[in-house]
Amino acid sequence: MFRNSHILLGGCLLALGASVVNVVFLLQTGTSVSHLTGDISKLAADIVRASPEMLLEAQRVGLAAGGFIAGAVSAGFLIHQSNLELSRPYGRTILFIGALLLGTHWLMPVSDRGAITVAAFACGLQNALATRFRGIVLRTTHLTGLLTDFGAAIGMKLRGHPVPRHGIVVPAAISFSYFAGAFAGCLGAVKFRLPLLPIVGGAYLLGGVCWSVVKRLPPRTMPDA
Repeated sequence: MFRNSHILLGGCLLALGASVVNVVFLLQTGTSVSHLTGDISKLAADIVRASPEMLLEAQRVGLAAGGFIAGAVSAGFLIHQSNLELSRPYGRTILFIGALLLGTHWLMPVSDRGAITVAAFACGLQNALATRFRGIVLRTTHLTGLLTDFGAAIGMKLRGHPVPRHGIVVPAAISFSYFAGAFAGCLGAVKFRLPLLPIVGGAYLLGGVCWSVVKRLPPRTMPDA
């Protein structure tokens, strides 16, 4: 079995990757592909203002929302398990996400709206891979729920209630990873002009292959649980 630390590391890497992708799209199109709360509010405001520029932005947000939901639907169809279950085809799904992100790199110059839709689909698929780990709601494409869990756990700890260590460590580690991804993505895009989408997409492909290979190793060669 994988150790819990391995699962947490995987979640942190997924959060970092999603954050880099989101930063790329924010910088290039102004539209988020990894979370929707603020963009849905912006969508409503754009529709009310109804200028040609605002309607174009509303279309982008609508496509991102539709893509994200479609990705989550696909995860439910493919994985059909909200709790983390290592027998599920996570490796192949991560490979697919990597292929989608590589595709957005070539799609962006042709159609930014098409690239937004595909990238949001990839993020929705990732975010719904596993929604619970050791009783914690696990999200890897946005921070609102994680920061809520982290704050509530700290408050309960201060009050003297028993709080398991992972109840604080997991949301804190994934939140930090998301911030690190945003920072690294901005640095790579603005300072060094790196082609981040193919880099991240390639990393997902490698990660999917590694997961699939390690999961199939004989039990005696796998890490202790």
